Amino acid sequence: MTAFGASLGWKREQWIGLACALVTVLIWSGFILVSRLGAKGSLSPFDISALRFGVSGLVMLPFLLRSGTGGLRLWQVAALGVTAGLGYALLAYSGFHFAPAAHAAVFMPGMLPFFTAALAWGVLGERWTRARFLGLAVVGVGIALLAADELVRTGGATWRGDLLFLGASLLWAAYGLLARQWRVGPLQATAVIGVFCLVTYWPPYLLSGQSGLLAAPLSEVLLQGIYQGFLAVVVALITYTRALQTLGPALTTTITSLTPALAALSAVPLLGESLSAVSVAGVMVVTLGVLVSVVRLSR
Repeated sequence: MTAFGASLGWKREQWIGLACALVTVLIWSGFILVSRLGAKGSLSPFDISALRFGVSGLVMLPFLLRSGTGGLRLWQVAALGVTAGLGYALLAYSGFHFAPAAHAAVFMPGMLPFFTAALAWGVLGERWTRARFLGLAVVGVGIALLAADELVRTGGATWRGDLLFLGASLLWAAYGLLARQWRVGPLQATAVIGVFCLVTYWPPYLLSGQSGLLAAPLSEVLLQGIYQGFLAVVVALITYTRALQTLGPALTTTITSLTPALAALSAVPLLGESLSAVSVAGVMVVTLGVLVSVVRLSR
């Protein structure tokens, strides 16, 4: 590993960033599987969102009370909270009711590097390097294989879920650029997003009278609450934002595009969802594209 690191010319912080990106991949893959499982259970997308925001907000509230918003203005807090919090979660959880886990893996983390690159080019004026283009091109071929195979097998019946997943991915890409542009630290970002979602979502959720939390099995509530609220928000937001700081959006989002491959493979034994030869080929191509990007973008 030392020889490989030396050949890349990486520093300790970059290795930490890579580790954080890979931890994010693992958590995001689990998020897709747990969310799909939740869609098959008794909880609605609004119930799962309530658990996500309630747990993460309460966990991060002491940190926010101690450190404040870190100089962020209210509109900046709202922008981070809507992109990585309310908007992302509601679109994603709703999508799982219309489309399988493999579609979520393809259209959310799979499309993330492309949305990030497009926003960085259109909003920030960043240019595409040859290394970045090559990595995205290879990943794009793999994502296209996965998407085409899934759409053919489902006959396009899942288009509502697919559009919701694409919207969630676009919002997450916007969050990544905002966090990078405003130099928001991992803990600070997690705290302001968690508490913002807690105070803006729970009051109308309770007033609606549509909560299904008390009627759901305790095991289901605990699974969704711990995974969605703690792992998928608190831990994953910290690791993802740390990776953004050290590796930059381009390399970070390319690495996290490994999520479709891992989630699609895991969905076979865990959720009983099938995976064709074309999908397997797509998984392999995506993995190759990420490896190409890690080596070339880091030089």
